[in-house]
Amino acid sequence: MRKIFLIAVAFIGGSMMMNAQEISENAIGLRLGDSDGFGAEISYQRLLGSDNRLELDLGIRNGKYYDGFKLAGIYQWVWNIDGGFNWYAGPGAGLANYSYDYNDKNFRDDDSETFIFLAGQVGIEYNFDIPLMLSLDFRPELGFGNENIVNNNNDLDFDIALGIRFQF
Repeated sequence: MRKIFLIAVAFIGGSMMMNAQEISENAIGLRLGDSDGFGAEISYQRLLGSDNRLELDLGIRNGKYYDGFKLAGIYQWVWNIDGGFNWYAGPGAGLANYSYDYNDKNFRDDDSETFIFLAGQVGIEYNFDIPLMLSLDFRPELGFGNENIVNNNNDLDFDIALGIRFQF
């Protein structure tokens, strides 16, 4: 009887520890980085399996002479390091549009481009006991647009960002 009790306690304790290392089903927040001039992005993560998820990031910029958006989707595998620390990596792609319209008496410049890009991402995150997650990631992006294809000059950008997300 004592062996059965010890086995049951070990099984329940192990199950509780595995649950503590699970990634949340949903997380929403901000990804604060350069993002090729788009700055802060609204970031959403959705759990797809026990150790993988989808991250969607939307950056929007607008000003007096320009506006644009950038949407990125990244498939991520997540590995536990220790306790609340995880690291993640994965491939992705996205779509962006940038429009620039400057009109002055002496100078006029009007340019618009829609482009797609391929991306990869690697990062580290910490899940607090409260529903808060902080992350730091690196995302290289290779852009393909009309201007880049004509000039045979593909655009390679490197983005480092700090993320803060609410988990639910």
